[in-house]
Amino acid sequence: MDERSFVHEVAIRVKCDERRAESLIFAVFRELRDRLTPKEASDVAAQLPVPLKRLWLSFERPDRQVRRVHLREFVGEVRTMAALPDDAEAERAIRAVFKVLQKSLGSSSGVSGEAWDVMSQLPKDLKQLWLAAAEEEPS
Repeated sequence: MDERSFVHEVAIRVKCDERRAESLIFAVFRELRDRLTPKEASDVAAQLPVPLKRLWLSFERPDRQVRRVHLREFVGEVRTMAALPDDAEAERAIRAVFKVLQKSLGSSSGVSGEAWDVMSQLPKDLKQLWLAAAEEEPS
């Protein structure tokens, strides 16, 4: 999946313009990446098209520690970074980006290949959100 298709699909799922979708993708990518080990984050980046890889790796540091947070904090961080009005909107954006990322990683179910590796590093409540995103209808 190329960058344009990724951004367009997120925009459709969230019902926003592509510029807004890019900011949502950035917020979710940053929060998700920070919850993965640097090795796993690098593995995800390797499967993304170059523009999305740059977005995924922005502000990455090789000495970064994994941030162990749960769903409420994850949603709150995305809400703040993306300037969303409430947690419900933030969760909707997260599900949209998770779904399109899963497709980009070659796993429509969210539980195979690289998508499985991502999910396996998430706490239980974020795993549930990851799986809920996989079950959403295609756009």
